[in-house]
Amino acid sequence: MMTEIQEAKRMSPTIKGKSEVLLSIKDLHVWYELRRFGFGSAGHVKAVDGVSFDLEQGETVAVVGESGCGKSSLMKTILGINVPTDGELIFEGKNLAHLKHDELRKYRFDIGYVQQDPYAALPPFMSVQEILEEPLIISGVKNKEERLQRIHKTMTEVKLHPVDDFIHKFPHMLSGGQQQRVVIARAMILEPKMIVADEPVSMLDASVRVEILKLLKTLQEEHKLTVIYITHDLSTVKYFSARIFVMYAGNLVEKSETRTLLKNPLHPYTMALLAATSDPDAANAESDKDIPPGEPPSLVNPPKGCRFHPRCAKMIQGLCDEKEPPDFEPEPNHLVACWLYQ
Repeated sequence: MMTEIQEAKRMSPTIKGKSEVLLSIKDLHVWYELRRFGFGSAGHVKAVDGVSFDLEQGETVAVVGESGCGKSSLMKTILGINVPTDGELIFEGKNLAHLKHDELRKYRFDIGYVQQDPYAALPPFMSVQEILEEPLIISGVKNKEERLQRIHKTMTEVKLHPVDDFIHKFPHMLSGGQQQRVVIARAMILEPKMIVADEPVSMLDASVRVEILKLLKTLQEEHKLTVIYITHDLSTVKYFSARIFVMYAGNLVEKSETRTLLKNPLHPYTMALLAATSDPDAANAESDKDIPPGEPPSLVNPPKGCRFHPRCAKMIQGLCDEKEPPDFEPEPNHLVACWLYQ
């Protein structure tokens, strides 16, 4: 049987003129140890528990799932903040676990980060110029004129123009959309190869969300960026991502091209997410409002077998509650970890 990693490689869309894998994640585990009164171990929180996928240069992928599914832990591991408990995270052919201090520092310069809450992400006592100049100084750009040129160029790219109207302002003087553009500019200022965007529009007004997603898409296309878009909202991914990875309780349960998944969701959990969405184009958005009962399982003691089975109306007794499903491929480039498709 083909492994999940091989299947993920095969399903990755080829970027015209590109076939290079930028990021490869292999059987990644991120567990947090629980301590009992500061002494003995009380188990582990299995936030990421066997995740594998490849991303090619210039590809956009959305990781979707409800709160507590492990999206943030996966994101922080990709950013180099968390240390994997097991598995491999390979960037441009180099295993992050083997990088020395200077190499890891360079890796972090290659990864831009767009935070969820722009107001909380921006230091309140620094002007826009100071906010954007700081990473340039840290990365070793010593020439002040060069720093100012890069700041003006990046601010123009994120549509904060005329630049002179914004460069000396402080975050509280900007609207929510303008603040998020500053956050995006800070992520772009070091000319990264990949962007991790953590719920980048969830704190913004509905009228601003599509504009920010279109801006990110434009930057991605112009700079051939690889982008990982973390979200719980399936209604926004169609504006931005080529593929969707659906995450539940530390596992990826469905992987597909965006258009295919929105029209034909296969995993019962994905169907539940779409049933809860406000997107009128998504399958089941209006016809099926049967949201599964209960809460996501504890990641300290996840259920045996399929982790969604306690909430699943289609659960097969003696199978779903006993054996963890592998990835099946009911249609080309559409993988689903569900025994209904064996």
